[in-house]
Order: sequence, then C-alpha cells, then structure tokens
Amino acid sequence: MLNPNVVVKNIVNQDQVNTIVSTLARVLVAYIFIVAGYGKISGYETTAGYMEAMGVPSALLPLTILVELGGGLALLLGFQTRFAAFGLAVFSLITAFIFHGGAEDAINLMKNLSIAGGLFFVMLHGAGKLSIDHLIEK
Repeated sequence: MLNPNVVVKNIVNQDQVNTIVSTLARVLVAYIFIVAGYGKISGYETTAGYMEAMGVPSALLPLTILVELGGGLALLLGFQTRFAAFGLAVFSLITAFIFHGGAEDAINLMKNLSIAGGLFFVMLHGAGKLSIDHLIEK
C-alpha cells in the first residue's frame, strides 16, 4: 500500500522542490512581520498609545519595529535565518500573551502561537539553498 507521507517526502527531498518550498515558507512567514513592522512606523503614535494601554512602555516601540521589520527582512533574505527565526518566535510568544491573552482575542493568540511554531521549525531547518546564509556558508 502506498504511504502518502513517503510520497510527499520523496517529492520534497528533490533538490529543486526543496529549494522552492523552503524559500516560499520563509517568504510567507516573513511577510507578516515586514508588514507589521512597517505599519508600526506609519502608525507610530497609534501603536505607541496601544502599547501604553496594554501596560507596555511605548519606549519599546523602536525595538519592536526593529525586531519585526529587521527580523522579517532577515528571514525574507535568508540572512542569519536561524537566529532571526528564533528571535521572532520568542517575540511572537511574548506578544501573544501580552496583547492577545484574553478570551476575546483567542484567534490572535492562536495565530501567534502557530507562527512561533513555524518559526521554531525554520530555526531547526535553516534557510535553504536560495538564501544569503547558503551563500556565506560555502
């Protein structure tokens, strides 16, 4: 009997497929952080007010932007990918419980937890071949 898990494994273990899938995965995960980081720049005062309302000092907003935008770009380009993925995963967990811990925001809590899980997976497996990391590791 044909095992679908083995079939998928055999497909993704092909060099070209692995390169495409790992790149696509990085781009998709990076997208939310790049957009969120940029949004915090364009809506700086609003974000600062929201942070204060949640008990987080708005003085941390520049660091937040650096983590989201910088980490997202690093992930997108595959630069220091394992480090960026780990940092963004921890950031996602922290923000999940600070900003989305209430029952009325359970979907965003689950979103952040899921993103952290995906980022830990990227941390374990690296950027793939189409990345700056791959170029400098040679």
